[in-house]
Amino acid sequence: MRIGELAGLVGVTTRAIRHYHHQGLLPEPERRPNGYREYGLRHAVALARIRRLTELGLGLAEVRDVLADDAGRELAEVLGELDADLARQETAIRESRERLRSLLDDAERGRLSPEGPLSPELAAFFGELAHSAEGRPGPESAMAAKDREFLVLLDTTASPEDRDAFLTALRPAFEAPGAVERAHEVYARLDALADADPADPRTAAEVDAAARTLAAMLPDSLLAEIGTEGVLAVAEGRGVRDDGFLEAFFADFAPAQAEAVRRAMRMLAERGTEKETGP
Repeated sequence: MRIGELAGLVGVTTRAIRHYHHQGLLPEPERRPNGYREYGLRHAVALARIRRLTELGLGLAEVRDVLADDAGRELAEVLGELDADLARQETAIRESRERLRSLLDDAERGRLSPEGPLSPELAAFFGELAHSAEGRPGPESAMAAKDREFLVLLDTTASPEDRDAFLTALRPAFEAPGAVERAHEVYARLDALADADPADPRTAAEVDAAARTLAAMLPDSLLAEIGTEGVLAVAEGRGVRDDGFLEAFFADFAPAQAEAVRRAMRMLAERGTEKETGP
């Protein structure tokens, strides 16, 4: 094969091939008497491997290390691994298309979440919440919107196992009788603190009322999932992550709102301590 034929076969440019030659990633074939380089199957396999690795996000230095590990292996083994790479790509594409189809269906029904795209698990959770709150008049609470944004962030950054465990632990808060009404009361109290002056003595009572309402709504299943120490750590801004997440989380609230949430978490931790120590 000539360089143009090799490029067309693998789906790269001739410029990329020459760059890979220059970087030492792709061996240069000997020139034939007519002056042209003649590429063989081994070159095509190696070039396809380079393309796959770069599409997976590896830098050229990392690709070089992987290719060094491939050296000396049988062609059939390398082809088998390349086939497995392609199979994984096909699976990822199929799953992405299935998710896109679901989003398109939601869009056609007017149910596409403004925070999307979401995982099917979180989309289903939001659907349950929307169904349970049907018939509620008026605009959406600003704090409710922040809640959804937090869950979307969790959906993006947490592992599927951690996300599912958290949603499972949180679900009882919205399934108990009167849960929707309690949720709207919590959101209303927190919304009312958006412009509250922490130095105003009247604010202290409002913060305490919001904290107690929120703590009463948080289920024991959430306490069991995070643990008493974990809940207390969140209240103190320590958490289990040292990446500034909690600091950014509380910074998104007004001062009085942040204090109400922290106090609610302390109340939840106290509830856990009481359960652990017993009467």
